[in-house]
Amino acid sequence: MKSTLFASLPLKAAMLKNLASLDYHEMTPIQADSLPLILSGTDVIAQAKTGSGKTAAFGIGLLSRIVVPRFCIQGLVLCPTRELADQVSKELRRLARLIENVKILTLCGGVPFGPQFGSLEHGAHIVVGTPGRILDHLGRGSLDLKSLRMLVLDEADRMLDMGFKDDLDVIVAATPRNRQTLLFSATYPPSIATMSASIQQHPLTVKVDATHDDQQIEQRFFVVEADKRVAAVARILGHYRSESTLIFCNTKKGCQEVADALTERGFSALAIHGDLEQSERDQVLARFANKSVSVLVATDVAARGIDIKELAAVINYELSRDPEVHIHRIGRTGRAGEQGVALSLVAAAENRRATAIENYLGSSVPWAELESLTMPSSASLAAPMVTLCIDGGRKNKMRPGDVLGALTGEGGILGSEVGKINVFNFHTYVAIRRGSAKEALAFLSRNKIKGRFYKVRIFS
Repeated sequence: MKSTLFASLPLKAAMLKNLASLDYHEMTPIQADSLPLILSGTDVIAQAKTGSGKTAAFGIGLLSRIVVPRFCIQGLVLCPTRELADQVSKELRRLARLIENVKILTLCGGVPFGPQFGSLEHGAHIVVGTPGRILDHLGRGSLDLKSLRMLVLDEADRMLDMGFKDDLDVIVAATPRNRQTLLFSATYPPSIATMSASIQQHPLTVKVDATHDDQQIEQRFFVVEADKRVAAVARILGHYRSESTLIFCNTKKGCQEVADALTERGFSALAIHGDLEQSERDQVLARFANKSVSVLVATDVAARGIDIKELAAVINYELSRDPEVHIHRIGRTGRAGEQGVALSLVAAAENRRATAIENYLGSSVPWAELESLTMPSSASLAAPMVTLCIDGGRKNKMRPGDVLGALTGEGGILGSEVGKINVFNFHTYVAIRRGSAKEALAFLSRNKIKGRFYKVRIFS
């Protein structure tokens, strides 16, 4: 029986020490199956559900192949969305903490080119980015991939679904033929096999179980009339009263309509989809992650890169046509030993999809009646936190500690009343317990942070 301990891998002492400090001792199945292959230089196709530890799998392999004294781009990770790219970059930086002088650069759309040009001029070892922005930099001559040693396509299936195939072809053509190429994908449609044949050399396939532990995720199907889905979702939300619920719709238009309808019914809900500006996406994700919004309505593509560790519930407003996508959706809840619920609305026209999901799972999913759910009218539907927006961020040298110190020092706010603090380039979002929000707003509005005044407003 092979060992699943990270210490059993041929990793450098600094990497092993850092992994131990992060409490990374035993590998997940996808790590145990893929890392030995990655470390040996083999091209790999890896299929694994979300939350399986795939980022650490390719991240450890990538960092192990970097030659630090060679200050050139040796690793490239392509992601379908900026959110996922940011998430991957953060994990890579955590994994690289004890490797001196490794520079990791994120290149995504939605932000100005200027600072990215400057960062590229100073050099980097690893670039994480979205295909569109990487292609732009290649076209402008600001990105050189001639020294690339490893190419990683994360969520490769979604990049193809989003129409990035032509961009990917151009990017791959700009890299050396002798590079190592890794494809990580939640699903394995025929398009992935076609892509692999064109960009990989003798790849080995690694696949871990795509289903989930029934003891961690309580799954239910609810029969619903197609035109009464919003009322059904409202009933489910009122019954379960989860602090954080992710609702999946199949279209961008549907997302916004459902979020608006739930807001009218008194729920704290927002939508995230491809029509939002990047600043709007940042705001929506920050508010959902810090629990000042209880319900997020999303498409499958927009939800990629959303990393909410304590997601209590997933609701499928409409069933996906692909059983593997359904499994990927519900895998957002019930993580890290926590309990989660996955609840799906099934109209008569979707019965075949429900059957396909059950066949894929190899077991039946319990069906329940909406009438069995109670919706108390007295309990509050408001999210537990409120978000304050400060018109200052990284460009103003703002740090989370500066805001926390101001609030808990002279501001007199208890530390337990302050939640997540997200600092972006020009804005900072601060989660405050609802009962302390007005007091915190008043203090920050009339006092300086790091020696200057900032405009502060509250998101209702």
